[in-house]
Amino acid sequence: MLELKNVCKTFHPHTPSEKRALKNLNLTLEEGDFVTVIGGNGAGKSTMLNAIAGVWPIDSGSVLIGGEDVTRLPEHKRAVYLGRVFQDPMTGTAADMELEENLALALRRGQRRGLVWGIRAKEREEYRELLKMLDLGLETRLKAKVGLLSGGQRQALTLLMATLKKPRLLLLDEHTAALDPKTAAKVLELSDKIVRENNLTALMVTHNMKDAIVHGNRLIMMCDGRVILDIKGEEKAKLTVDDLLQKFSVASGSEFVNDRALLG
Repeated sequence: MLELKNVCKTFHPHTPSEKRALKNLNLTLEEGDFVTVIGGNGAGKSTMLNAIAGVWPIDSGSVLIGGEDVTRLPEHKRAVYLGRVFQDPMTGTAADMELEENLALALRRGQRRGLVWGIRAKEREEYRELLKMLDLGLETRLKAKVGLLSGGQRQALTLLMATLKKPRLLLLDEHTAALDPKTAAKVLELSDKIVRENNLTALMVTHNMKDAIVHGNRLIMMCDGRVILDIKGEEKAKLTVDDLLQKFSVASGSEFVNDRALLG
């Protein structure tokens, strides 16, 4: 479902601020994979997600989604293949629009626009049923402005919106980092449920080692712009944080340094 082949990206080339963020990065995700991504500061995690989403062009290499080469496609044309939830709960929704209006925009993504009545009664009932699944009481607030929701409610709504059209690939970019632990656990539980029930292929960047181990069927660790660990199956099921730290030290030749990850 996803292939990254020798992807390279350098920021500010040929200047004192030059930073090689991705170095011949290779990664393949099979359909239905739920891969968690962890790594130290500057490892290239979010840069990789931005390369997949087409936020900016890569220097070399190729990006394939569902077997289609999207390397040269701009971000707005890749959006039809992708769903994405960002770290900031304020991103991914329109704060001044109602819940049902946000859901309608998500459902009409990629469709031609026409002059018809905005949201029909049947459609509104479908939204109500979808929101019930979140178990956050939002099904009774269809007319509420999204900007009035809490961070956790908004992130759960964003997750629902990102997956309404069953994207080929779901990108979760530290989507619980800005939430309190209880709310983060709820959003992660919803993420698991939505990915599982819709058989989605997902890539989740996290700073929390425990979350990276518990969630998904596969874990990769990045360092210095490349994948240095790829753990799945029985090995992942038995993994502990101490095991992961030790494996990182062996694979990278250095200690894992990331305060957020270690504290998490």
